[in-house]
Amino acid sequence: MRTPLRLALATAAVTALTSSLLVSPARATPASPAAARTVLPDDFNGDGHRDYAVGHPHDGGGRVAVTYGTSRGPGSTTVHLGQHSPGVPGADEPGDEFGGVLSPADFNGDGYGDLAVSSIGEAINGRDRRGAVVILWGSPRGLAGGTSVPSAGYQAWNMFGSDLATGDFDGDGDVELAAVESSNAFVFQGTYARGAIAVRPVLVDRGHFYASNLIAGKVTKDRATDLVVLGAVPRNSRLTGHARFFRGGATELVQGRSIPLDVVEDEMGSGVVADFDKDGYGDIAIGTPLANRGKGYVTVWRGGAKGPTTHRRIDQATAGVSGTPESGDRFGASLAAGDIDRDGRADLAVGVPGEDLGAKADAGSVHVLRGHRSGLTARAAQYLDRATPGVPGPVTAGDAFGNTVRLADHDHDGRADLHTTGTTGSLRLHGSASGITSRGATVIPEGHVVGILR
Repeated sequence: MRTPLRLALATAAVTALTSSLLVSPARATPASPAAARTVLPDDFNGDGHRDYAVGHPHDGGGRVAVTYGTSRGPGSTTVHLGQHSPGVPGADEPGDEFGGVLSPADFNGDGYGDLAVSSIGEAINGRDRRGAVVILWGSPRGLAGGTSVPSAGYQAWNMFGSDLATGDFDGDGDVELAAVESSNAFVFQGTYARGAIAVRPVLVDRGHFYASNLIAGKVTKDRATDLVVLGAVPRNSRLTGHARFFRGGATELVQGRSIPLDVVEDEMGSGVVADFDKDGYGDIAIGTPLANRGKGYVTVWRGGAKGPTTHRRIDQATAGVSGTPESGDRFGASLAAGDIDRDGRADLAVGVPGEDLGAKADAGSVHVLRGHRSGLTARAAQYLDRATPGVPGPVTAGDAFGNTVRLADHDHDGRADLHTTGTTGSLRLHGSASGITSRGATVIPEGHVVGILR
């Protein structure tokens, strides 16, 4: 059995903050109108608004805080779900880490977003940290009840669900779950239903490769979702980082190109798939914030007809990007893609939570790179921190502004807004024709921002 790799960043985006609101899971969640078919994977009650799910895996046995969205952003009620909740499989035990990784999708095709939740610390039949994954089901009243996903193996320390992704990997119109277990990537094909989940694990990579993180999205123009697996290859008695592309297809995922990442073992980051140049192919952005003594960089891997093609790196030494690379900056600690200026091209927000501002260590910052017909560019890039005029909150040491970033259109104006965490207050900054603006910036309730799921 392979020894699983522990990723320091695998759950950072869902464990950063704790909501101060607490509502018993037995109480009613906000009701919605009659079921509306939704295209939003994180619209759990089918009202047309994105909802906010935040994992708190180290709070006892772990829990997921869910705040239902409105046209103005998060609503006023937060509901907490865990293995203590009615209909959720498993027992609530310390160290289970329920909520460690979250991934939304409409698994059963009923028009409501569902939520896959991992608990990698779950012990089963005496096997420590075997791990477990359950799907919490959406409904007109939000998430309620859950069903277990069968594991690919049954050994201790498999840590089933150490990362998750969702997509239609075989192009048949139905959503499947991809998961990391025992440092292997699997796609679980079959039937997802409340009564039972009948799936078979399909091993994605049959080579000598230690999988750690998953990035799902449509890179090519066919119907199937593609998958990028971040991991490490043994070489000269050490593990060196790589990103491997797998093209989705009717029978199996087919391995394509692989590119190196200058990181080792637990230094993998996360990534997104988005069309930065509006050519119809999904491009891949990968953050490696611990590379080069924590200076960090972002790799942009351009999409093409058969998969990704050329790649390049962007960091604070790139022309047009503010600042200089410094140890501990962690450029690329969080990434988010969305169309900020409504030009049809995705833009990229890059979190740099370790940025020092004067004598204020780890105050943090956010860079916004713009989509362009030639690809993602640092031309007209934006830089934001607490000292930016109009941005609420003081410049504070340890604020880690930008530890989590999200780009999402919650007010339905066609422009993605920037949401970012900070320990002294999380913010929402609006998108505009000229980019992110601090005009009308608002502080949002703690914990909600990290629940804006990709």
